[in-house]
Amino acid sequence: MTETRPELTRRLRPPAGYRFSESVGQLAMGRHDPCARLVDGAFWWSTRTPAGAATLSLRPDGGELLAAGYGPGAAWVVERADAVAGLRDDLTGFAELAAAHPVVERLARELRGLRLPATGQVFPRLLRAILEQKVTGKEAYRAYAATVRRFGTPAPGPVPLWTPPEPAAVAAAPYWVFHPFGVEQRRAETLRRAAAVADRLERCADPAEATRRLTSIPGIGPWTAAEVVRVAFGDPDAVSVGDYHIPNMVSWALAGEARGDDARMLALLAPFRGHRGRVCALLTAGGWQAPRFGPRMPIRSFARF
Repeated sequence: MTETRPELTRRLRPPAGYRFSESVGQLAMGRHDPCARLVDGAFWWSTRTPAGAATLSLRPDGGELLAAGYGPGAAWVVERADAVAGLRDDLTGFAELAAAHPVVERLARELRGLRLPATGQVFPRLLRAILEQKVTGKEAYRAYAATVRRFGTPAPGPVPLWTPPEPAAVAAAPYWVFHPFGVEQRRAETLRRAAAVADRLERCADPAEATRRLTSIPGIGPWTAAEVVRVAFGDPDAVSVGDYHIPNMVSWALAGEARGDDARMLALLAPFRGHRGRVCALLTAGGWQAPRFGPRMPIRSFARF
């Protein structure tokens, strides 16, 4: 890493038992996310702000977090640093709800320092969520990384990251530009439609309004909307209905059933309404996985079309 001085710094005081890596790690798509990653114990996150591109660094320092901002949008990301770290996450009432099931109660106690981040940014997470629709994780990462590098720009700061694409650039691109990235016309057109209304999406006041606007866009359903509002707003109740794995995970953890559909998942999560997404996050962080049966989803390629 090169030596680059931040434009602005701020110290944050996390709650007792705060789990730094698990909390901020929810923002990265694996270890090699082009826009967010953990490097030498610090978390680096790049984005576009109303003032321009910015990179936020969060580094544990004793009992505190040191937030540092780089680039024209440094003040914006540093002001939101506590939200990005999950420190604005409100657990009010969750302990009482968690008592409804011994697994959830235990995870809530053991992982009490896990917090849900809130980036305040809709389109960057929407870009990724659309590219994750109905494909394997490897396919989704390949498409996401290629799209970011094609339409984004190098991020400010000492760590080699990329800023997410400008929505206008994505909206203006013909759908076939995405084919070499493994993205078929359906997802490419969904992404272009979403990018065309990104400004309106960013103005949403809360998760409910964002969900309504997102699901009004052809090609975006409940799964994609939940993936977005959980990260953009830190919504603790966002459940990814339609996910390939989560219904099985919830059914296995809460009922000992190796397979479950969305209806069964929602029935099991009903006692935790208001924090259903938090329960899913705890189960994931706790390592819960349903037994695997049958072949894995095959990896596909659309580059030849």
